[in-house]
Amino acid sequence: MTGGCGAVTDEERLARVTLTRIIEPGDETGGRWLRELGAVRVAQRIVGGGEPLPGVSPKHWAGLRSRAVHASPERDLAVARDSGARFVCPGDVEWPAQLDDLGDTRPIGLWVRGRASLRIWAVRSVAVVGARACTAYGAHMAGSLGAGLAERGWVVVSGGAYGVDGAAHRGALGAGGATVAVLASGVDRPYPRGHTQLIERIAEQGLVVGELPPGDHPTPSRFILRNRVIAALTRGTVVVEAAYRSGALVTARSAQRMGRPTMGVPGPATSGLSSGVHELLRGEAVLVTDAAEVIELVGDIGELAPERRGPVLPRDLLDPDAARVLSALPARQAAAVGDIARGAGTSVDDAVARLYELRSLGFVERHGDRWQLTRQAAVSVSPNHTFL
Repeated sequence: MTGGCGAVTDEERLARVTLTRIIEPGDETGGRWLRELGAVRVAQRIVGGGEPLPGVSPKHWAGLRSRAVHASPERDLAVARDSGARFVCPGDVEWPAQLDDLGDTRPIGLWVRGRASLRIWAVRSVAVVGARACTAYGAHMAGSLGAGLAERGWVVVSGGAYGVDGAAHRGALGAGGATVAVLASGVDRPYPRGHTQLIERIAEQGLVVGELPPGDHPTPSRFILRNRVIAALTRGTVVVEAAYRSGALVTARSAQRMGRPTMGVPGPATSGLSSGVHELLRGEAVLVTDAAEVIELVGDIGELAPERRGPVLPRDLLDPDAARVLSALPARQAAAVGDIARGAGTSVDDAVARLYELRSLGFVERHGDRWQLTRQAAVSVSPNHTFL
């Protein structure tokens, strides 16, 4: 066998490996050829120099033919093996079925480094993406989300880039969890170079994935097209800091087109790095602040985030009648029982009984025939005399 596993023949696999060297990622025309003719016939037509395939200009066909001259699938597979990588394509047991949602822009195949099964990991995965030049707040939130998701058994998927991507990966790794880096280059050529150590660590503890064959380099268009794979692999996409023009927004919108949940972490309204996230939140995206809220959206039934509420104060434990009497006392002066009873909407006898109860609990004190909040209770009263 030439790599991978499953029902894919060697001829089919070699053809797809060849085509990863010839056809650019996300090429819809190439995807249509694969769907209509199959990988073997498409590779034979391009490599053999027959009649141009339909829907391609003479200039484009000449470019494909030029690339085909240098294609050597056996060499690419050998280089991949030497770097610990394998080639996974449609029909393999390890192929994640959700990538098929990309239609004719589905990857021809994926080069994968790491011991885990990409298909199994993708089943329970979340994309965490965002600005490369993120703020300290963005890096903190991405790292916290990465760690929180990993601790709950979720796989964190990102692009291996500087900023939010790197923070998300590091958060997952630091929690001893699983993470996947989807590169816009060959998986044997870590990019950016400054993340070589991080990407090598991901390959050891997680997975490094890419569409491009060994040794191939990234380009601006390949970065953008890589984002559709991140969106398709995962059950939802979280954006942490992104300007209006951001590749992270491309990932989110690709996820939306496939019906995947999209989420955004809010930031300061004055920050340009939060403007793109806020625009998403004005649309179909959901605001999230931690891993539990993310999982509530992408997880199974019953995986709910904890109920959010402020701290429980002593007043919260009072029964309603005692709380009404307490609220009727002025914040900074004593009051007669009759005034307190009227404010609470109760009788004088009931007010007296409640006041003695409140005194035993340390809320009020008696001064002759008047009653006043204790010093400790008084500092918790707002200017409008509502006890907090």
